[in-house]
Order: sequence, then structure tokens, then C-alpha cells
Amino acid sequence: MDNAFFIRRCLEIAEGGRHLVGNGVLVGAVLVRDGEILEEGIHSSYGGVHAERELLQKYEQKISSKDILYTSLEPCCHQGKTPPCTDVIIERGIKNVVFGMVDPDPRMAGKGNAILREAGLQVIGPVLRAECEYFCRGFISVRTKNRPFITLKRALARDGSFANPNGSPKKITSEAQDIWAHSHLRFPADGIVCGIGTILFDDPELNTRFAQNKELQNQVLGPYRIILDPHLNLPEDAKVVSDPSRDRTIIITRPLDELSSDHQRKFLLFQDRGVRMMPCDLHGEAFDLAQLFALLITPRDGYHGLTNLLIEGGAKTWKFFRDAGVVDEEVTLLGKV
Repeated sequence: MDNAFFIRRCLEIAEGGRHLVGNGVLVGAVLVRDGEILEEGIHSSYGGVHAERELLQKYEQKISSKDILYTSLEPCCHQGKTPPCTDVIIERGIKNVVFGMVDPDPRMAGKGNAILREAGLQVIGPVLRAECEYFCRGFISVRTKNRPFITLKRALARDGSFANPNGSPKKITSEAQDIWAHSHLRFPADGIVCGIGTILFDDPELNTRFAQNKELQNQVLGPYRIILDPHLNLPEDAKVVSDPSRDRTIIITRPLDELSSDHQRKFLLFQDRGVRMMPCDLHGEAFDLAQLFALLITPRDGYHGLTNLLIEGGAKTWKFFRDAGVVDEEVTLLGKV
């Protein structure tokens, strides 16, 4: 049996939960008999049924002792928002489980697999561990570091510049680079982060309009647009607070009582439009990073948290995250000129 083939199929299925599971994890599962897939399951919503349980709820036929349950993540064994998946796996008579990676959650960390083995199941894995862990890098970061996985993206001209001399935006990337960046950087991110300077100069949409996977893109909400704006200088007509996707905008600013009366009015105006306002304390002119991360990863009031951030700019924002030592990967796109 080609275990790697079916674990990759689990990852393909899991992708359908992108932007829907909050600070949870993307998981796919398949049930296989004699090399053929009988049923598939997905974790598709925050607090929703896990992939293995969803699969077994859909597959009502008798399970053979030779059937194999594949899952990209070790089955859970704790009572959270949903019952343990290990229970339903054992109850339904599954005898063989192949998993992609161990769950880093402290409540798990191999315990799910141990329970299945103690119940007499054959458990194989990890299979494609590095692939599965990179796919779930944000979830792992939140569970082990209490912060999102952070990718910093820059575009540089051949002379090393990234803006015009007056600070205004400079078109650097080609259409092919834009398509790649939107498909492989923006679309997988839970949140796209920009400083207020970028918004004032460029008024960007911060969406995934060039992403190649249009079919999948139309099924999901898209990443949050996260604006770091300590003085709340964001114009009231900026695209990120006035377009149809403004409910996917998060503004990080200083606490309401530290704003002037006019800026307090703007704060409430944005809030009334559906923009999510997240007050955060400052150390000097920089936001308290631990508090910022806690705000972004923690579910509350209809917000389900996130696990992956893409830092897009500008220079002060890049420096802030770099100096804090929290950038996990950095991508630089070089222009032709």
C-alpha cells in the first residue's frame, strides 16, 4: 500500500478548511480498502467535527478488518469542542491507522496513538512527517510558541530599493511574481500584516485576487487584513475599511482611552462598519508583541483566532518583527530592473 499517496490525499482534502478552522488545525482523512478510497473526511470549521469522526459518520457500511484509516494528524484523544476521535475509531472497528504527524498539542503528543495501540490497532507513522508539519506549521507554532508562524515577504528592485525616494510605492514585481505571491504566500496565510505607512501611500486591497486556485478561493473567506496603526491614522475611505470585505479587516491600535476624541469617533465608526478593532498596549511607539500575538491567536466574540501571518511591509514593520526575532521564514522577490 502506498501510504505516502494517501497521506498526500489527506493534505489535499485538509486544504478545504483553509481560513475556516480559526486557530485550529487543517486535517484530512481517508478510509481505504484494497487501494481504493471508500470515504473522505475533513475538519472544515472552527469547533466542528474532526476529519476522522466526520468520515466515520458519513461511512455507514460495515468496516473490514483490512480497511485502513489514513489521517494527516494523529487522532485526538481528549474531550475538547468535540468528542475524542480515538473513541469512534475503536467503536467502529477500525484495525489499521496510518498518520502523517504527531499532534504537538500538550494534551496529545503521542497519547492518541498510544490509546489506539493499546486497543489492539496497528498504527503506522509518521508518514511524510516533514510535509505534514510544514502544512500545519502555524498550528504547531501556536501550540509550542504561543504565537503564529511568521513569513516576511519583500519585493526589491535590482538596485536594492523597494520604494521611490519619496517613500511612495514602486512597482517591482512582474505579473508572474504577483500570481505566485498571491497563490503561495497570501492565500495560505491567515492574516496579511501591513503598517499604516503602506496603507497611506498605497491604499492596497490586501486580497488574493491573483491567486490561481479560483475554485478554492471562492469557497473560503480569505485571509484577514491586519493593519498596525498605533495612532489610528487610517483614512475613513481606505479600501480595507470601506470595501465589501471590511469585516475581514483587523486594526491594531492603542487602547481607546489613549486616543483623542476624534480618533475615538473613528474607532467606533470602523467598528460599526464591521471592522474588528483590537486595542493593544505600546512600548514607546511599538506594540507589545506578546499582547499582540495573544490578541491574534485567541478566539473570542465570533473571532476564531489564526495561526499564520504574512508580513508584507513596509520597512518599519519588517524591522519590528525582525528585531524581535520572530520571523520564521523570509521571501524576497527580485524585480527585473
